Amino acid sequence: MKEADSLFEAGYDVTVVYLYWNSWGTDLDKQLLAEKKWKSIQVGGNPENNKWIYLLSRARHKLANILVSKFGHRFNVAEHGIARGSQNLIRKAKSLKADLYIAHNLGALPAAVLAAKTHHVKCGFDAEDFHRQEVTNDYNSRDFKLKKIIEDKYLPKIDYLTTSSPLISEAYKKLYPTINPKTILNVFPSEREILKKTKERLKLFWFSQNIGKNRGLEGVINSLAYQENVELHLLGYSTASIREYFRKLAEQSSFRHENIYYYSPIPSTEIIKFASQFDIGLATETGFPLNRDICLTNKIFTYIQAGQAIIASDTSAQKKILKSYSEMGFIYNKSEVCQLTSIIQNYLSNPELLKEHQAKALKYAQSKLNWEHEEKKFLKNIADTIGK
Repeated sequence: MKEADSLFEAGYDVTVVYLYWNSWGTDLDKQLLAEKKWKSIQVGGNPENNKWIYLLSRARHKLANILVSKFGHRFNVAEHGIARGSQNLIRKAKSLKADLYIAHNLGALPAAVLAAKTHHVKCGFDAEDFHRQEVTNDYNSRDFKLKKIIEDKYLPKIDYLTTSSPLISEAYKKLYPTINPKTILNVFPSEREILKKTKERLKLFWFSQNIGKNRGLEGVINSLAYQENVELHLLGYSTASIREYFRKLAEQSSFRHENIYYYSPIPSTEIIKFASQFDIGLATETGFPLNRDICLTNKIFTYIQAGQAIIASDTSAQKKILKSYSEMGFIYNKSEVCQLTSIIQNYLSNPELLKEHQAKALKYAQSKLNWEHEEKKFLKNIADTIGK
C-alpha cells in the first residue's frame, strides 16, 4: 500500500489486483481501501462472495501442489501451485493495460511477467523475503522446489528487483548474477503522534499477523522468571489453544501469566501509534530457515518508528542493522535465555539508558529510517525503469 500511495501521489494511475487471504485481514482491508484514491480489484473469489470461484481455485491449488513434484514447470502446474488464485491474477493482469506491472509476492510474479509480455511493457518484483527458503532449508522439499521453479522461470524476465534487506539482495545476486537488486527498506512514514509511556512497569511489545509457537516468544517468557515489574504485550490473531500454551509456559517459567496481554489485529496504519505506548520492541527472529536470518521484518522498523528501545535476536540481518544504527537497543544470542534476562534487568535498573535508547531510535526514525527517505529511491527506480 505504501508503494501504491507513493505512485498515486507522484501522478501515476494505480490499480492493485489482489486475492482474498483470510476473514480478519479482509475486514481490516475494507477500512484501509475505503480511504484510498487508487483502484483495487479482488479476484479469485472469497468464502462470502463468488464462493464457487474461491472453492475451485482452492481445489486447483491443492492439486497443483501434489502434481508439481512430477511435472515441475510443465503444463503450468507450478503457476497453479504457487498461490491460490494465481490464474485469476494472471487473467486479470493481462486484461489491464499498463506501462509497468509490479509483483509483491511470488504468487503474483507470473501475473506481472506474463501481463508485461502481453502488452510489450516492463515489470518488476519486490521480494520482501528470500522466498525459496522462507519455509524450509530442505532443498528436496516440495515448497523449495516449487518456489525455485517459479523464481528460475520468471526472475530472469523482470526489469528490476527490489528487496527489503541488503542480505536478501546479496542472496538473489548470487543466484542471478545478471540481476542487480536494489534494497528498499520496509519502513513507514514518520509518526508524529507518539503516546507518552507510563513508568509503572517495563512493558515489552511484540506483534505479527498471528501469535504462535516457535516465533521466539518462548525464550522471552523463559527469560522473565520471577520478574514482577515486567509486562509482555502481544498484538495479533491468537487462538484459545495458543493463549493456553503460553499460560502454561509462563507458569513453568515462574512468570505471572496475568502479565501477558493479548490484542486483536488492528489496521496497519494504527500499529506504530499503538506500539508507542510500550517501552521495548521485541524482534525475536529465530534465524531459521535462511530467510529468517537475512530478512528485516516490519517489526523492527515499527519499533524504531514508535520510539521504542530494541531487543533483537542475533540474526545476521538484525546484527547488521543494529551495528549500522547503534545505541538504540541490544542484540541477544537466541540460544542464551540468560543473556536476554540480563538485558531486561539492565533496562529495569537503568531507566536513563532505556530513555537514551528510545530517543536514539526515534531520532533514526525521523532522520533516515522512514518511508519519506526510502520513497525517493523507490520512485527513482520506477522512473528509471519506464523512462518517465
